[in-house]
Amino acid sequence: MLRWLLLALCVAALAALPLIGDEVMIQYGIDALLFATVAQAWNILGGYTGYASFGNSAFYGLGTYGTAIAMAQLHLPFGVGLALGAALAVACAVIIGLPILRLRGHYFAIATLGLSACLSAIIANLDIAGRAVGLILPLTRNAAMFYEDALALLVAATLTVFWISKSRFGVGLIAIREDEDAARVMGVNTTLYKVAALMLSAFFTAIAGGIHAYWITFIDPAGAFDLTLNVRMVIMAVFGGPGTVLGPVIGSFVLTLVYDTLASGISTAAALLFGLVIVLAVIFMPRGLWDLGAGWRQFGPRYLLQNVRMHRL
Repeated sequence: MLRWLLLALCVAALAALPLIGDEVMIQYGIDALLFATVAQAWNILGGYTGYASFGNSAFYGLGTYGTAIAMAQLHLPFGVGLALGAALAVACAVIIGLPILRLRGHYFAIATLGLSACLSAIIANLDIAGRAVGLILPLTRNAAMFYEDALALLVAATLTVFWISKSRFGVGLIAIREDEDAARVMGVNTTLYKVAALMLSAFFTAIAGGIHAYWITFIDPAGAFDLTLNVRMVIMAVFGGPGTVLGPVIGSFVLTLVYDTLASGISTAAALLFGLVIVLAVIFMPRGLWDLGAGWRQFGPRYLLQNVRMHRL
């Protein structure tokens, strides 16, 4: 009950930010919440299933363009645009998931790596998507609305991951992560479970992309299908603790704060120092911040040195 109470207080504090914060703080909050959502979405596939996907930025781009086309070209409401973008991403997850989820390890990672580039090239040649020029969405200055939408989406994604961690479906995903062949022998429909995990990951990633598209009001193929977004969501999930409920959220908030602080203070060296933070984190806590808490309580500072010796770093 104490944990639930603390989580409820954290959500309430985040929800109250638009009432007490200025415009800059709200904009930082939207960024942090959307990054936390896409990291949590990646966690469903990469953390629980063990399939390190570099194609989630494709789902983000589909959500972005689904929302943009619905609002800018078809003059439909924002909610309909979000639904269209999510439907496109989920359909893409089913179509590509069936063949590429037969691959494993680095073969799967390489197969998903080119997905964003392929979709970006296709979108850049569609008239309804504005070709390479992009689309301009209707302008709105209601930053508080985007903040609350991003917060609600993060809560929904986190509750979904919590359900996965306690459900038979989640046990099946963990079994696939640990030993897929053994899971299949034990009766787990591995293909169905993996495609379902990819669909859930695509859904939340696409909704985040749609919210971001309406917030910035302009999109183009290069920005919508940016591969560096996928790299950042992987780093944030791994930094916080993959395969946990709150690890990716904590990792996203911490790294977003670190990067924004470095970028505002010493902009020229921000990327270098940000990379240094990640390297040190991988060396001393390769299982993320969430595992660091448990290890520190048990071993104290020795936990960091044990990680170095255990992983021969």
